[in-house]
Amino acid sequence: MVSIGYFLSCEEFGPRELVRQARLAEEAGFERLWISDHFHPWNGEQGQSPFVWSVIGALSEATTLPITTAVTCPTVRIHPAIVAQAAATAAVQCEGRFTLGVGSGEALNEHILGDGWPPAPIRLEMLEEAVEVIRALHTGEEVDHHGKHYTVENARLYTLPEQPVPIYVSAFAPKSAELAARIGDGFCSTMPDAELIGKYRAAGGKGPAQGGFKVCHAPTEREGVQTAHRLWANEQLPGELAQVLPTPKHFEQASTLVTEDMVAEALPTGPDPKRYLESLRQYADAGYDEVYVQQIGPGQDGFFDFWRNEVAPGV
Repeated sequence: MVSIGYFLSCEEFGPRELVRQARLAEEAGFERLWISDHFHPWNGEQGQSPFVWSVIGALSEATTLPITTAVTCPTVRIHPAIVAQAAATAAVQCEGRFTLGVGSGEALNEHILGDGWPPAPIRLEMLEEAVEVIRALHTGEEVDHHGKHYTVENARLYTLPEQPVPIYVSAFAPKSAELAARIGDGFCSTMPDAELIGKYRAAGGKGPAQGGFKVCHAPTEREGVQTAHRLWANEQLPGELAQVLPTPKHFEQASTLVTEDMVAEALPTGPDPKRYLESLRQYADAGYDEVYVQQIGPGQDGFFDFWRNEVAPGV
């Protein structure tokens, strides 16, 4: 049986609203939380980008649901030693109900300090070394690490959870799925792709697979499509654009190529619960153990009522 969680969007909402949504999600029967980790939103219409670690601290007091970052990039903007400390503290705050989701990142968030943005193979290499550093620090031992990409000297974490923080690795292609199997405790993605999960399993990945998708509940399908197109047209951009475009302005320019029809075809919108259930089934059939749903736009309260009363009974 797939476990259903709610996806908190740091690109769309400020910290206090995210905490409010987490409470609503728990009341509506969602079993766990994803939360995005960005420095920038994807576009100006989304309009927010709070520091995720501060929000997680507040969430730890507001909800009892497990929390996973979806996902943190521990390679460029923030050194993996600092991510290790942040994740360990989050796990203590959440009394062990915290998972560090990691990925190779996007230029949108990672280039802000003037660092170069490496090609994908190097980014995966950096991610593997970063996870090595994080795991070493989570042992509580003093760490000296002199690797190809990172140096750590005389570093030790003193605030640690009782068990090491689970690390799940994001994957959108076969090489990253194989990396997730090699270095991760679990796998996460946003595509209902059974072949990709199969690559993860075939490479030895035994941990849970997390997947997520967006929806836009609204009084009419048309209104839902318009809201989703205004806020999240970037989701339909092809190829590696999401990884290499450097600013929200560039995403806005590229997203002019995305039509409302493309958005309507890609995600559930409007008041019919059948489309939401169909998307859930696609992810469950692809092999995901946990599926996270993100409501686009300001209609959060109506969405949670809709989910509780009309979608959940059909799951």
